[in-house]
Amino acid sequence: MCRNIRTLFNFDPPATDEEIHDAALQFVRKLSGTIRPSKRNEAAFDRAVSSIAACARELLDSMETSQRPRNRENEAAKVRAKNAVRFA
Repeated sequence: MCRNIRTLFNFDPPATDEEIHDAALQFVRKLSGTIRPSKRNEAAFDRAVSSIAACARELLDSMETSQRPRNRENEAAKVRAKNAVRFA
C-alpha cells in the first residue's frame, strides 16, 4: 500500500492538493489495514484523511530548502529505471 506514497517536497510545480490527499489516503489505509472502511467507520476514515492532508499541506508549505526544485519528469525516469532493474 505505502509504495504509492511519493515524496512531495521541493518539486516545481509544487504538490497539488490532489497529490497530498492521495498520499494521506494511502497513509490512512495503511494504518487502518483496510482499503475501504465499513459504513460504520467511513466518517472517521474520511476525517482522518482530511486531517492528515491538512497537516501535510501545512508541513510542505512551511518547509524550506536551498536546493533547486526537482523536476517531476527526471524523478519519474529514475523510478522507471529502478523498476526496470528490479523487475527485469
